[in-house]
Amino acid sequence: MASANLDAEKKAAAEAAAELVEDGMTVGLGTGSTVAHLLPAIAARGLTDLRCVATSDATEQQARELGLPMENFDWLDHIDIAIDGADQIAPDHWLVKGGGGAHTREKIVAATAERFVVIADSSKTAERITAPIPLELFQFGLASTLTRIAEGLGPVTQRPETPSSPDAGVIADYEGEIGDPGELAARLAAIPGVVDHGLFPAEMVSEVLIGRGDSVERG
Repeated sequence: MASANLDAEKKAAAEAAAELVEDGMTVGLGTGSTVAHLLPAIAARGLTDLRCVATSDATEQQARELGLPMENFDWLDHIDIAIDGADQIAPDHWLVKGGGGAHTREKIVAATAERFVVIADSSKTAERITAPIPLELFQFGLASTLTRIAEGLGPVTQRPETPSSPDAGVIADYEGEIGDPGELAARLAAIPGVVDHGLFPAEMVSEVLIGRGDSVERG
């Protein structure tokens, strides 16, 4: 599908999600090309009583330029709704996120939110979760961590010339077998030196909005 069509699908999904935002809400804003459509769609609603939290500096900058009121997440313990994109969406709503390297922050915000809504174009749907799975790793002991992942689970590659995560973590990709996503998620999380991985469990997801052609599928 032409990139212009996919961009239109992203925009349609983002605009549908923006309609879920209401005055008085605290809103978690994700990161990425689909969220880039979400921010102006929320701003266009003209809501006057919002509190927004961003998962990356890029999102925060765009949101501020659009006049959305931003909060320091350190001061909040509750989010009404978080909206974010995904790199892969399986039929059972397991997700892969982290193409932009902000998956640790994105997961914290999603877990805090009462409602986590995922927005994407149709190319992000998948029959099953496949590699690569983004990882955020500590710089301290990096060579050891990479070796333990490779020896214990499968191949892993540090992203070349990729900026660090928003919290200065090293971004890498697990490229081995997936099998059961829940089992892999637990095994990755148990390795010292892994800050977090890009596997998001289905139970975290409240709703998925997929732009497909001229419509938005809700699931």
